[in-house]
Amino acid sequence: MKFQPEPSSAQTIRAYGPGWIGIDAEKITTSIILGSGGLRMVWPCARFEDLTPDHFAQLATLEAELIIFGSGVRNRFPPPAWLQPLMARRMGLETMDTPAACRTYNILASEGRNVVAALVLETPVA
Repeated sequence: MKFQPEPSSAQTIRAYGPGWIGIDAEKITTSIILGSGGLRMVWPCARFEDLTPDHFAQLATLEAELIIFGSGVRNRFPPPAWLQPLMARRMGLETMDTPAACRTYNILASEGRNVVAALVLETPVA
């Protein structure tokens, strides 16, 4: 018996590096919200320290079973109070560094899950 992966119509992160990700043939250099169903929108924060409660309230308005939060170059957690809008809607949020979030998003999206990645793409310091 021969196994072959089924093609997925979900957006896929093809590559990533310091301060950028590649989605299909496009190089993205700003923080982004990316959904397996085709959602793609700029997330206005250049670094983790720029995040506010409003950034997470915005995530709570999306239709997703799980939010993958990529916190930048290292794993950092938002204050629990900021996650109240997500908890009120019973939406899961997993926090990890952005490279790990890219990999996790791809796996879940390829399984057909309704997943959203909120990725902080920090500009590398020269």
